[in-house]
Amino acid sequence: MKRERILKGAGLASLIIGAVAFSSCGKTENSDSSADESAKVLRFSAIPDQDTTAQSERYGPAAKWLAEQLDIEVEFVPSSDYDASVTKFENGDIQLAWFGGVSGVKARNAVEGSRALVSGAKDLKFKSYFVAHPSTGLTKSDEFPTAMKGKTFTFGSAGSTSGCIMPAHFIVKNTDTGPLDFFSKVGFSGAHDKTALQVQAGTFEVGAMNFSTYERMVKEGTIAPEKCPVIWETPTYADYNFTASGELDKTFGEGFTDKLQELLVNCKDPAVLKAFDRDGFVQVDNATFQGIADVMKSVKLK
Repeated sequence: MKRERILKGAGLASLIIGAVAFSSCGKTENSDSSADESAKVLRFSAIPDQDTTAQSERYGPAAKWLAEQLDIEVEFVPSSDYDASVTKFENGDIQLAWFGGVSGVKARNAVEGSRALVSGAKDLKFKSYFVAHPSTGLTKSDEFPTAMKGKTFTFGSAGSTSGCIMPAHFIVKNTDTGPLDFFSKVGFSGAHDKTALQVQAGTFEVGAMNFSTYERMVKEGTIAPEKCPVIWETPTYADYNFTASGELDKTFGEGFTDKLQELLVNCKDPAVLKAFDRDGFVQVDNATFQGIADVMKSVKLK
């Protein structure tokens, strides 16, 4: 079938699985040996979608704010990659996480009763940018850029919604073929910012990344739009979200998850919002991400 060709044979599926395995190689996730000591600590994590070496510094203000507002101990737990964050959630090492669309669906499927609580307003109409090195001669178009055919191409992380899964979905939808057949070489940069930098440097001719990171990098001067121009914008989809474990109310008391959701919706703290690069949060639920769940079934990642 058309959609299944996204992962033709041992193609992109093997690359994705290999990329995830490589990024996790040698990394061991340790759980606290004393359940009693950790029972009342809210631990949260976030997918390492950019600047993967500075997670604790980035999300420390959010942990502090949550602890003050909830009057409990809150700890931020870094995750080495997208799959690690889902594994921590499934194993109970964290009870709250800032996920992407795909990782959020995986996490909620893994722990019964888990709920998507909030997203940023822009996350409900998220999109990916396809960017190109100027040497390709590709320019921005409203139509899918079929002239990318035969170029070298990089996704972000293998588990990224906006840096891999949705771009791959739109490639198949518009070309009736998978990325491995459409491009001469396919790679995985590991993060949105790395994708932009690799394309700007000419390491890859074309790449896909989330629009938010691209616009931030242009604003900060990290990349120059004339050296890494956007050539196509995908249709919108729901993406990033805070997901709470179905175990939260059992640990912190009935109604705790609802209280947490209300707290996040009303968050005005500048340091917290800056950490997530959002102007504020809006209430969502699991159904908000049904479109992502349907795409995940069609691409058959594993």
